[in-house]
Amino acid sequence: MSGEHTTGERHGPRAHDRAHDRGHGHGQAAAGGGGHGHGHGVSAGADRRYLMGALALILAFMAGEVLIGLVAESLALLSDAAHMLTDAFAIVLALVAMRIAARPPRGGYTYGLRRAEILSAQLNGLTLILLAAYFVYESAVRLANPPEVQGALVFWTSLAGIAVNVAATWLLSKANRSSLNVEGAFQHILNDLYAFISTTIAGAVVWLTGFARADAIASLVVAALMLKAGWSLLKEAGRVLMEAAPAGLDPTEIGSRLAERPSVREVHDLHVWELSSGYPALSAHVLVDREGDCHGVRRDLQELLRDDYGVTHTTLEVDHVDDEFHCEDPHGPRHVPDTSPEQPATASGAQPPCGH
Repeated sequence: MSGEHTTGERHGPRAHDRAHDRGHGHGQAAAGGGGHGHGHGVSAGADRRYLMGALALILAFMAGEVLIGLVAESLALLSDAAHMLTDAFAIVLALVAMRIAARPPRGGYTYGLRRAEILSAQLNGLTLILLAAYFVYESAVRLANPPEVQGALVFWTSLAGIAVNVAATWLLSKANRSSLNVEGAFQHILNDLYAFISTTIAGAVVWLTGFARADAIASLVVAALMLKAGWSLLKEAGRVLMEAAPAGLDPTEIGSRLAERPSVREVHDLHVWELSSGYPALSAHVLVDREGDCHGVRRDLQELLRDDYGVTHTTLEVDHVDDEFHCEDPHGPRHVPDTSPEQPATASGAQPPCGH
């Protein structure tokens, strides 16, 4: 939506036009943004069949790998199986997110349940880190007192794991990876493929040389991959929950760009955040010249945000500089033409802060 307060439009027939435009401003930006509508849905092109196929492959192989890992006394195989469990969780999360996204927002959940994905990502990341810590401990114990590992069994099982992961990766690559859920699951499985390569090498070393500690070393490599993936998930989910600006979107740069547009005198209360991963949103209070067209400025700013930054969910409140109904305490820096937010705004002749 876009809110616009203009002189002489608070009452009378033109107030209806302003209210109507307030209700549809976001729709105009969304329409130009290639179908990003009010439902904020996950891409409908993400193919559920490919996800289900990859999930079936992973679950079937993971069950067999746990059994073989216990028989072979291979920590590397067990750690690979734990990693595959997180792959399965990532695919299930993508499937659930698709189903949830199909439901329209209702009741008090005005954005729907999209952020359930973020909570699940945090749980997934925490699980990865805890499992990695356990495997680091077990690896240290086995490095000190290596058990007898059946290298041939580890080698052939890991080789089969590579084949399964290549097949699962191929299936997900055929789905629509413009969906961040699908892309996240794809990266999970690709990461697991590297872990299986490490375990295969360890199995070959144990089988051919009898160096049993290679199994524990391989499990340390897998644990390192799990730590990296877990920390990345926690960090990215934390940024969304703390409503930080999305990676790649600099609020200072955006504010300066908006302030340089024709008729704009000041931009403040600029907030950029993510509703969920890959769905940025922006709100701002914009002051325009006394003779400026608030509707035209709002449309111009929406086009700039859509075309240059990919932000299609915007809420812009546009007022004239002499409007008496301004906020008394703007949050964050004030962006004015030819002046950085850190410098006094009056240096370029801009209007003083709203409320004065």
